[in-house]
Amino acid sequence: MNHNEIEAIVRTVLGQVADDQSKNPAAETKANLVAANGGKVQMTMTLDKAVKLIEKVEEKAAEWDMRIVAAVSDASGRPVAIHCMDGAYMGSFDVALNKTFTSIAFQMSTADLGKLAGPGESLYGIQFTNEGKIVIFGGGEVLKKDGVIIGALGVSGGSAQQDSDLAAYGKSIFEEVIACL
Repeated sequence: MNHNEIEAIVRTVLGQVADDQSKNPAAETKANLVAANGGKVQMTMTLDKAVKLIEKVEEKAAEWDMRIVAAVSDASGRPVAIHCMDGAYMGSFDVALNKTFTSIAFQMSTADLGKLAGPGESLYGIQFTNEGKIVIFGGGEVLKKDGVIIGALGVSGGSAQQDSDLAAYGKSIFEEVIACL
């Protein structure tokens, strides 16, 4: 097969997919397609979902007398939303964002990764990879809907245990929060 034949096959398949979606608008909704500048994009984590979750996490942080930075990324690790509560540490911004990256990159909580990265453990030193964006202490959690990873939550501003507890809270309410949207 030459380049032109492959291109023709790809165009045919893409045309069939487009036809199927135009005949069945529900297929687009189900796939979470949204209009974008260059066409349509499949969204795993929308801004509405991210902000709603962050607001709930901030409410809990206020109850616990914490001032935190909370970040949410999509399934590819791209930041979707980040909020800084009044009085939060300036350094918590990068830490919260990197906790989302770490959770997505390794598909686990930052606390769990930290256990694997301790001295003598199999991932010892991993925090020095990925241009220093790997966080190996608590506060980062993978967010799933129906068992599928759609994003991550990063919380920074308290102790590692407080951040872990707050991120675990966010993870525990995530599906309930987005069901309301």
